[in-house]
Amino acid sequence: MAVNGKVGQAAAQIAAWRGARVIGVGRRAEPFAGPDFVPVAMIDASVAGVADAVRAATGGHGADIVVNTVGSPYFAAANAAMAHEGRQVLMSTRERPVPFDIFTFYRGRHSFFGVDTLALDAVESAARLRDLLPGFASGALRPFPVPDDGCFSLGQAREAYRAVLAGARERVVLRPGD
Repeated sequence: MAVNGKVGQAAAQIAAWRGARVIGVGRRAEPFAGPDFVPVAMIDASVAGVADAVRAATGGHGADIVVNTVGSPYFAAANAAMAHEGRQVLMSTRERPVPFDIFTFYRGRHSFFGVDTLALDAVESAARLRDLLPGFASGALRPFPVPDDGCFSLGQAREAYRAVLAGARERVVLRPGD
């Protein structure tokens, strides 16, 4: 869900590297904005019923794992798209309350997992990043390019933070040693 955001693009790369068939959902008709070596079948949420499109793409099975990078806007559609014993991973949301069909949840034997990256300390973050090293070493995973105007010295950390808060669409990186 929201595969064309940077988190969605990273999740698609990792999923494809791990052997998953990736079906991405975008807000409109658009190609996958991530690396062209990552095969992603796109669904346009503005015209298609997301759950129906996922089920059609999977022969009626549904999604075994849904990575929902925006939470509430896609929560109901993600639930409806999940396969029996499917899992939804949530890592963000716009609204805290969401509609929840408990009958579909327990009959589908669904599971929900929350990922709070803000709660990870440096040791936990390093461990997760270390797990990705083989993918980067093999070339199956590639870092996002960072434009020059997205690079800030440590002394410009306040300006970098302002760029992020303003909704920077590209990466914002702090360079040590400047």
